[in-house]
Amino acid sequence: MADGFIQWYREDVTTAVFAEQAEIFSEFGLKLIHPNRNAAVVLDIEGDDVLMSQEELGVLIGQRIASLTFNWWLTADTNVIDTYEAVPVGRETQTLWLDGLYFDEVQRVESAVMAAATRLPVPTRAVIVDRRGISDPDAWDSVALHDGTGPLLPDKVLALDPIAERIQRAAPGLRKEDAGAGLSLLVPRHDPA
Repeated sequence: MADGFIQWYREDVTTAVFAEQAEIFSEFGLKLIHPNRNAAVVLDIEGDDVLMSQEELGVLIGQRIASLTFNWWLTADTNVIDTYEAVPVGRETQTLWLDGLYFDEVQRVESAVMAAATRLPVPTRAVIVDRRGISDPDAWDSVALHDGTGPLLPDKVLALDPIAERIQRAAPGLRKEDAGAGLSLLVPRHDPA
């Protein structure tokens, strides 16, 4: 089981782009609509379920007025908690928590985020994959939103080239691959021995 996260930094999303994200995620078996409840499940401040339509959730995200926590569903009993937060200067983050997922489920979530990050018409700044949860998601804000450096032990990073270069300088154990569209993929170098 994993106890990590995937942190996705990007420019702000509209309701239409959120619908596209839901479509891409569904290609990997992540559904926004709960299979039995026929609604999206948003968590209120006390952690209680609030049911709403995908359209209503998309409108809330598009308004950028508050942080939201909601679920993606792998099965009726297996969820991925997603924390959405609008940040100043027209940017936002989505943190998908990998707690309690099996390796193959983590792979599906990671693949869904990477596909959405490269296919959506909204510029991605960075996707940080920390499967083991050894860093704190907020620790990546300085590198993904500003000109700082972040923690040095990610499992994988997809980032705009200037951000990827800063991370690679701080963590020379990462190998850089071109991912197209001005993005680079950073993965740990593996010792051939």
